[in-house]
Amino acid sequence: MKKSLVDTHLGNIIIDSNVITQYAGSVAVESFGIIGMANVNVKDGLVKLLKINSADIGRGISVTLSDNHNLILDFHVIVAYGVSIKAVVDNLIANVKYKVEDFTGLEIEKINVFVEDVKVID
Repeated sequence: MKKSLVDTHLGNIIIDSNVITQYAGSVAVESFGIIGMANVNVKDGLVKLLKINSADIGRGISVTLSDNHNLILDFHVIVAYGVSIKAVVDNLIANVKYKVEDFTGLEIEKINVFVEDVKVID
């Protein structure tokens, strides 16, 4: 998916998927227990931590549009050691769903979270 379309009574709003991934990434790293996004190199099987203030924060996220024009988000995250992964993921999903839907006006159908690594916070 490259662009999302929102129909309004005044016209159409077209949102590039990069806007959604950057915003969703910034919301994700604000969530408790998330250290950062993971850039997954499928070819090598390597996981790289993306810096929180990096312009590439959206690289750990993929956005697709479902058949009924709702968003499906896939997150590849790195979580903090010693926290409940379920609690972190539930918090991430709730925050992202609320903030991205409010920001874009698009409904989120599904959020998939892939925990790629666990790191100790310094």
